[in-house]
Amino acid sequence: MSDEQAETVSQDEVRIRRVPKYPTFIILGGALGAIVTLVLTMSQPADPNVGYGALFGYFLLFGVPAGVLLGALLALLLDVIGRRRARTVTAEHTVIDAPPVEGELLD
Repeated sequence: MSDEQAETVSQDEVRIRRVPKYPTFIILGGALGAIVTLVLTMSQPADPNVGYGALFGYFLLFGVPAGVLLGALLALLLDVIGRRRARTVTAEHTVIDAPPVEGELLD
């Protein structure tokens, strides 16, 4: 490093932890709710006047939100566990100012 360069070093205490991706848990929970709804609908005899499609669509109104809710609750639970397991470390941030270039205006 030349004499003209200025170096600034700062240290901060930071916490490192694992965080779940909430949209992933919510989407997978909704998909799992739809699959469970399909299995439960197909395992029961359907009314011949209504049919399986309409019955499945009706029960999707309950199954998907229930799956989304369970996925979100699981993500929140994993987030709380991640907070408890968080570690505190010291991070060092170094900034090196380059020397002025010939013809550059100085502040």
